Order: sequence, then C-alpha cells, then structure tokens
Amino acid sequence: MSISENKVASYAIIGFGKIGHALAKAFARKGIAVSVATTRNPESFSSATAAIGPGIIPTTLAEALKADVIFLAVRFESHPDVAKVLPTWQGKTIIDVTNAYGVPLEQLGGQPSARVVAQAFNGGKLVKGFNHLGAAILEQDPAVHGGRRVVYLASDDDSTAAQIGELAKNLGFSPIQLGGLSEGGLLVQAHGNNWGKLIFKDLVKFD
Repeated sequence: MSISENKVASYAIIGFGKIGHALAKAFARKGIAVSVATTRNPESFSSATAAIGPGIIPTTLAEALKADVIFLAVRFESHPDVAKVLPTWQGKTIIDVTNAYGVPLEQLGGQPSARVVAQAFNGGKLVKGFNHLGAAILEQDPAVHGGRRVVYLASDDDSTAAQIGELAKNLGFSPIQLGGLSEGGLLVQAHGNNWGKLIFKDLVKFD
C-alpha cells in the first residue's frame, strides 16, 4: 500500500450501486470517512450519501482516485474505464469487489477475473475481496451472534493483503486470507456461469 505508518490511509469507493451503498454503510457504522464517486456529478447522489452518514463524501472520480485505498465496486465490464483515468496506479491499493457475471471465459483468457483486473491497473497492488456476499448481506452489521461475518481476501502481495485485512477488522469483519490471485482468487470469483466454491457462503467466525 506504500503508506507510512505515521499516515492515516484515505479511502474511496468507486461505484454507488447496491454494493457501493453496502460498503459505504460499513464505513459509516465505524465512523471511518470514505469518498464515493461515480461517472456522474457528485451532486446527483449527495442526498443518498448524506442519508448514510456524514463521513460518506460524494466527490468526482478524479478526486476520489487520490485516495490510497480504492474499492472498485463497478460492473466488471467497466473496470477498464476506471483504470485508464490514471496513467499509473503506483502507490495505490485497489480492492476488486467486481464479479464477472456472464462474461465469456474466452474474454478472460483463461485467467481468474481478478488477475485481469490487476493487469488493467498498471503499477497498483490489487486485493480481491468483499465480493462474495450479496449487497443485502454485506450492508448488515457484521457482528453476528457474538461472532464476526467473514470476508475473504486474495492477493499476490502478502503485505498489502495483511493491511487490507486490518481494514476489514476495523470495519467489523473477520478477514480470511486465501493466498494469491491464481489460487484464492478462483475461490471467490463468479465468472461466466461458474461460481467459486466460496461465493455466497455467508460464514461467521467466532474467536
């Protein structure tokens, strides 16, 4: 993530559909500020962000991409449009929340969808995560029956995955590291008409 220990990381959510809303609610619950952006004028969704909480900040796409950690909560087909906004993603961490529903396997070149996304974000560090739950579950308080709802994380960079694991804990979830994109990424991806083994498995971890 290339964030010094003395600096507080900044966060952004790109996309404000059902998953974007659910992520924003997770941040609001814990009082953690996060920018939200779409391709639309931020004034067009400012009332929706205000309804979630004061720390949910509507902004432009260009402004949101100044954040250190960026949740990619757009349709899989839209990720190249976001990726091309910056010439390099050096120093950025991208959390890939997309699922390649209905995307032909040939379009992925036989790769996990997260690896395709990672290649688009030149220079950035990518973590696949927060994508295996439907929005209706993801938006709920992750404190369940004395445990914490699980989110799975996969990345080819162990250090970055660990840092996003800490963020997940701060948001109230229990992170489980699945390893690299080519292994763990396959367990939590939905592509074509196939489902990873952990997709939609709503699990709770008890310490």
